[in-house]
Amino acid sequence: MSNTVMTFAWYGFLRKPGEMVDRGLWKLVLVSWGLAFFEYCLMIPANHIGRSAGLSLAQLKIMQEVITLSVFVPFMLFYMGEHWKWDYLWAFLCVLGAVYFVNREALVVS
Repeated sequence: MSNTVMTFAWYGFLRKPGEMVDRGLWKLVLVSWGLAFFEYCLMIPANHIGRSAGLSLAQLKIMQEVITLSVFVPFMLFYMGEHWKWDYLWAFLCVLGAVYFVNREALVVS
């Protein structure tokens, strides 16, 4: 949920960028900050729960990046109307490689 909220806070206003800027960039910043508050209310407890469960900071961060991309790609394609490029898939696979490497020790069977 936090990534969905933050995606709209950061990028949702770019759908019609001129429209929001014409209304005042300072309003856009305030609305985004308001959305960010709710994102923090979700993300901070999630990080504490993950850390308490034994995840390292690197694992938490890589997990967050994968979740962000999993939220952002549908947002980009369906809400913003961007066109698909195969390079997005290759980039996502690189991020999945990061997931493997940050969790490799946990995957090794003794």
